[in-house]
Amino acid sequence: MTTIRPTELKVRCYAEREAPRLWVAICLDFDLAAQGETLEKARRVLDAMINDYVEDTWDGEDQPYADALMSRRAPLRYWLRFYWFTWMRRLNRKHTHSAHYPFNERLPLSLAHCAGTIRR
Repeated sequence: MTTIRPTELKVRCYAEREAPRLWVAICLDFDLAAQGETLEKARRVLDAMINDYVEDTWDGEDQPYADALMSRRAPLRYWLRFYWFTWMRRLNRKHTHSAHYPFNERLPLSLAHCAGTIRR
């Protein structure tokens, strides 16, 4: 039997229009938020924030706090909004340009190198 190893980490996010020219994108898995004048701009800024966050957590000065930072989640009200938007989007596929847009970011995973100690 072949074991399939994941090569990506799925991070749940959504974007919401708050004004005619303001989108807010939120990463639920790391409790990060970004703004942009368009949906695409907000997603690009959030994507860069997520990549910097993960890189700093694993390879930067925040490494001693990696366990806590990688399990930091957005408050429940944002998760409820994400699942509500996802559910509404699936029910009504005609409105693809709505003011709410749930999405998943995918981060590439790489194998960790063991340093000889096991953290529990």
